[in-house]
Amino acid sequence: MKIINDIYYTDSKNPFQVLDVCLPENESFAVLIYYHGGGLENGNQKVGQDTFIKGLVEKGVAVVSANYRMYPDAKYPDFINDAASAAAWALKNMKNYGNPLSFFIGGSSAGGYLSQMLCFDERYLAKHNIDADSISGYIHDAGQPTVHFNVLRERGFDTRKIIVDEASPLYFVNGTRKYPPMQIIYAEHDMQNRPEQTRLLISTLEHFGCDMEKVDVRYMKCYNHCEYNHRLDENNNSVFADIMFDFIRKYGSI
Repeated sequence: MKIINDIYYTDSKNPFQVLDVCLPENESFAVLIYYHGGGLENGNQKVGQDTFIKGLVEKGVAVVSANYRMYPDAKYPDFINDAASAAAWALKNMKNYGNPLSFFIGGSSAGGYLSQMLCFDERYLAKHNIDADSISGYIHDAGQPTVHFNVLRERGFDTRKIIVDEASPLYFVNGTRKYPPMQIIYAEHDMQNRPEQTRLLISTLEHFGCDMEKVDVRYMKCYNHCEYNHRLDENNNSVFADIMFDFIRKYGSI
């Protein structure tokens, strides 16, 4: 795996607005733009490079792993704007690293919240003249579809509150769009109330007539929140990489 580290994706040269490009040996590839978890306050773009990112790259997928501004230095919606900027960089620049055949956007936990916001609130990608529906697919892993708990903390609310407004992906689900394929992953023993919120997102998509044949729901029995991200199977393969690769192979040129 070839890694080009710490590329600035904005002109600000902010040390948090960087990404790593992880390249497979093959010249042509699908691209996954990935956002790490950590509650919008921890983590960086190196997360998973020794496990699931490595697993995807070994299967021929290029991964653009992006960092973003976080609490306490950032405020809503800085991190969402950063996620959109990183995606725009990848869509513009990955041709300089090979032949990108398709583009996917995904993330885990807080990164799953970011991938959901880009998917459902079209305005963030539209700022970069990108149609959210032009993306080959979205991978929402354990993301919070209501207002993220640290956004609630920023507002001075109890972080357990359930609020659905413009800071929540669920707020933007509607029947006017034909959404790209998406993969929704969550664990049986996820964070408290996260499985119920995730099922509400799935139910709402169905309620608005979304083509549910294009919604790949993966319910991870016996796992805790994102625990499967770093698990290996009996053949020493990344469980998470295999799940994502199945989806990418089905809906992207690879």
